[in-house]
Amino acid sequence: MTASLVARCVHGLEPALAAEILQLGLGVITHLGHREVHFRTSRSEPRAVALRTADDVFLLAAQGADTGTARESVEALARLADLAEAGSLMRLRESHGGPGEVTGVEVSASFLGRRNFNRYDVEDAVGHALARRLGLGYHSRRAGTAPPPGHSGWRVTLDGTRATLMLRIAGRPLHRREYKRCSVPGTLHPPLAAAMARMAGIRPGHTVLDPCCGAGTLLIEAWSQQPGARFHGFDLASEALRAAERNAAGLPVTIERGDAGRLPVPDGTVDRVLSNPPWGGQVAPHGLLAASSSHWWTELRRVLAPGGTAVVLLPGVGDLPTGIRQRLVPVHVQRVRVSGAESFLVQLTAPEEGIASSRR
Repeated sequence: MTASLVARCVHGLEPALAAEILQLGLGVITHLGHREVHFRTSRSEPRAVALRTADDVFLLAAQGADTGTARESVEALARLADLAEAGSLMRLRESHGGPGEVTGVEVSASFLGRRNFNRYDVEDAVGHALARRLGLGYHSRRAGTAPPPGHSGWRVTLDGTRATLMLRIAGRPLHRREYKRCSVPGTLHPPLAAAMARMAGIRPGHTVLDPCCGAGTLLIEAWSQQPGARFHGFDLASEALRAAERNAAGLPVTIERGDAGRLPVPDGTVDRVLSNPPWGGQVAPHGLLAASSSHWWTELRRVLAPGGTAVVLLPGVGDLPTGIRQRLVPVHVQRVRVSGAESFLVQLTAPEEGIASSRR
């Protein structure tokens, strides 16, 4: 039976998510929109819930016209529940790797543009209609409490043209990774970390380094894609080191205390660098980085092997000339938006000659 699926992601990662869907052979891409990729499959595809660059993945349940900005228009969205073939959707959900048992209904909503209503108004209008249709209870998020286990997760989006209703396939959002037992301020969003690892093109036998590893998210996501590589992380913060060690417990990932401005790593021995450096946003720089960001770029150039690749997340491109002066060549710059903040994914390549040759 043909099914239409929608994978949601960080704004800016839509092409990376589409590429992952195609690489896995999950189906045919039918639409790229704001934070979402639509695709169609003619078979049961449990691998859909294994997408690493997706925040979540849903079955497309129903679509209609965006009802507009007026508060009175919210109740019209309840018609989406009437359009959804709930029984078929529940069977498709299980065949695509989701749970079979459903104990209730919960809904999350988002919209583009200013409206004279809030997300909870949309969620309650659609949620109550779905609950009546399915003969189940509805859990409202308006009070800020999490839904009980076993509730089916539905999502409503309004993009100015269309109103879309979707049913989550997995039991919980895909971005909530099982390994993420501990977190620290500034910890990286796992699907974004997964996209960075894919961009790096890690191969078996590569040495992969994160000089500011935080809770270890980048290294763990990279390991999940290429377990045949070697992974090393450094950080100065004791809290970060404890979090990374706990998250990476049982994995072949080495975590050590180290200053990103003076790493205990020989010249030219790292094939891939993945990093979300602390430029003073959520996390203040410490050690040599507190004095100048140039120390970070100098070390990045020093440890990279000839022709090596670095993929870094920067809050802006203003500091990029410092890396260019180190003869690191930007080959890809991609704008992303995480939690409302604009950032840039930058892929850089080291010269083919080694660091010693470049110093002559």
